[in-house]
Amino acid sequence: MITLYLSLAIGVLSLAYAGYITYRVIQQDSGTPKMQEIAKAIREGAMAYMNRQFKTIAVFAVILFGILSWILGLNIGIAFIFGALLSGVAGYTGMNVSVRANVRTASAAKKGLSQALTVAFQGGSVNGLAVVGLSLVGVSGLFLFFHYMGIETIEIPHLLIGFGFGASLISLFARVGGGIYTKAADVGADLVGKIEAGIPEDDPRNPATIADNVGDNVGDCAGMGADLFETYAVTLIAAMILAVAEGFSITFIFYPLVLGAVAVIASVIGTNFIKTKKKTGIMTALYKGMAVTQVLSLIGFYIATMVMIPSSANPMGLFLATFVGTAVTVLLIIITEYYTATKYRPVRETAKASETGAGTNIIIGLSMGMESTFLPLLVIVGAMMASFYFGGLYGIAIAAVSMLSSTGMIIAMDSYGPITDNAGGIAEMAHLDKKVRKVTDALDAVGNTTKAVTKGYAIGSAALAALVLFQDYNGALLQSGKRLIFDLTDHQVIAGLFIGALIPFIFSSVTMKAVGRSAHAVVEEVRRQFKEIKGIMEGKAQPEYKKCVDIVTKAALFEMIVPALIAVLSPVLVGFILGPKALGGMLIGVIASGLLLALSMCNGGATWDNAKKYIEDGHHGGKGSEAHKAAVVGDTVGDPYKDTSGPALNALIKVINMIALLIAPLIASWSLL
Repeated sequence: MITLYLSLAIGVLSLAYAGYITYRVIQQDSGTPKMQEIAKAIREGAMAYMNRQFKTIAVFAVILFGILSWILGLNIGIAFIFGALLSGVAGYTGMNVSVRANVRTASAAKKGLSQALTVAFQGGSVNGLAVVGLSLVGVSGLFLFFHYMGIETIEIPHLLIGFGFGASLISLFARVGGGIYTKAADVGADLVGKIEAGIPEDDPRNPATIADNVGDNVGDCAGMGADLFETYAVTLIAAMILAVAEGFSITFIFYPLVLGAVAVIASVIGTNFIKTKKKTGIMTALYKGMAVTQVLSLIGFYIATMVMIPSSANPMGLFLATFVGTAVTVLLIIITEYYTATKYRPVRETAKASETGAGTNIIIGLSMGMESTFLPLLVIVGAMMASFYFGGLYGIAIAAVSMLSSTGMIIAMDSYGPITDNAGGIAEMAHLDKKVRKVTDALDAVGNTTKAVTKGYAIGSAALAALVLFQDYNGALLQSGKRLIFDLTDHQVIAGLFIGALIPFIFSSVTMKAVGRSAHAVVEEVRRQFKEIKGIMEGKAQPEYKKCVDIVTKAALFEMIVPALIAVLSPVLVGFILGPKALGGMLIGVIASGLLLALSMCNGGATWDNAKKYIEDGHHGGKGSEAHKAAVVGDTVGDPYKDTSGPALNALIKVINMIALLIAPLIASWSLL
C-alpha cells in the first residue's frame, strides 16, 4: 500500500504547487481600469456559464447516482459521484485561473515578450497540474477508501469503473457544452463583424466579442481540463483492471499509479524551462519544457520499473512499452503541427486556394483534414503492435499510461492558447499601444498551434485508452461466465460494428447543427444591435455584450442534452437488445470511426483557422482582400469542426466504452435468459 500513499502524496504536491503558481499569477499587475473592466466582463460571463452548466449536470448526476447505486451497488454510485465531482473541479479550477491570467498577460506584454510568456504559461500550467493532481488524488484516494472498507484489493479496480464513468460524463458535457458556446459566439462574431461590417477581430464595437472571449475559456480551458482529467483517470483504471484480468500480482495493479506519480514530478520540473526573449523562440521554449518532462519521465519510468517489477516478469519489456507511449506523444505533436502550422504545406495550400473563393478554400481544407488521418493512424497502430510485442495486452495499457503521463504539460500548453487569445482581445478592446498588441499577437499565433497539437494528442490518447477499455469489457464478460469470441463472420458483431461506426457521424451532425442554430441567433442579435443602437460603429455607443453572452449560454446548455443522451443510451440499447457480441462490435466501430473523424475534424479545422491567419499576416492580399473573406468563411466551417464536434468525439468514445464496461455483467446475465 506504500505506493498508494506515495501517489496520493504526489497528487497533493501537484495541487499545492498549482496553488503556489496561482498565487504568483494573481500577484501580477492587472493593468489599467479599462483592461480590468473588460477582463471582469469575460470572467463573469465564464463563471456564470460554468455555474449554470454545473446546475444542469447535477440533475443528471443525481439521477444516475440513484440508478447506478440501485442496480450496481452503492460503492459504484459513490465512485461515480466522486469522479464527476473531481472532473468538474478540474475544469472549473483551470478556467478560474485562466480568466485572471489573461489581463495580467496583456499587462505583462507592456514589459516585453519574456514577461508575458511567463505569465501566460504559468496561468496554463495551473490547469495542467490541477488535472493530474486531482486524477492521482482521486484514483489513489478512492482506492484507499475502499481498502479501509474491507474490500479485497483485486475487487477495487472494478469499483473504480464508477469513478471513470463519472469523469467521462462530466467530460462529455464540458466538451459539448463548452464547444457549442465558444463556436456559436466565434462564428457569429466573425460572420457579422469581419465579413459584413469589415471590422477586425476583438473589436470592441462587435456585440459578440465578449461572448467570443468567454468561449475561449469554457471551451479550451474547462473543456480540455475535464477531457484529459477523464482520459488520464480512465487510463489508469483500465490498466489496473487489465492487471487483475490477466491474473497479475498486486504490484502490477499499482504500477500505473507509480508511473503517473513519476510523470507529475517531471511535469513540475518541466514547467520551469519555458523561457525565451525572441518571438521566433516561443514554440521552441514550449517544446523545450515538453522535452525536459519527457526525458525526466523516462528516467523515472526506468527506475520505477526496475525497482517494482521482478526480473522474472520482463521489466525491460514494460519499460520499452513506456518508451513507446512517450514516442507516440512526440510523433503526434510533430504530425499535427505539420498539418496546422502556417510554415508548412497544408496551411499554405489552403491559404492559396482562398484566392479563387470560399469554395476552393473549403475543398482544400477538407482534403487536408482527411489526409491528416494517415500518419497518426500509422503511429497508433504501430504503437499498439510494438507495445503488445514488449508486454502483451498489459503492455498496450502501460503504453497508454505513459502517453498520458505528459498530460500536465499538454494541458498547460493548451490553456496557454486561450489565455494569450484573450490577452490580445483585451489589448485590442482597451486600445493599448501597438507594441503591446505585437507581443500578444506573437504569443497568440503560437497559441493557435498549441491548441491544435494538444487536440491531436487528446484524440490519440483517447483511442489507446479505449482499446484498453475494450479488452476490459471482454474480460468483464469472461468473469461473468460468458466467454465470447468477436468473430467478424458473426452477424451480431458485424451489426454492432456498423452501428458503432455510425454513431460518431450522428453525434457530430447533432453538435454541428447545434453550433449552426446558436450562431444564427448570435448573428441576428449582432445585426439588430448594429441597426438599432446608433453610434456603435463610430465608437460612441456601448454594445449590449450581455445579450450575446446570454444567448450562447442558454443555447449551449439546451443543445448539449441530446448528444449526451446519444452517448449514454446507445450502448445500453445495443447491449440489451442485440446482446454482448453486438455491443463489442459497436465498441470497436466507435473507436475506429470516431478516431478518424475526430482527427479529420480537428486537424482540418485548425488548417482553415491558420490559413486565415496566414493571409492576415500579409500574404495573398492580406486583411480585407477577397482571399481573406474566403478564408474567414472556411474558418467558420472549421470552427465547430475543431472546437466542438471533433474534441467531443474523445468523450463520446470513452463514455460509450465506460458504460459498456459497467453493464457487461448485466448484459451477460440478460442474454442467458
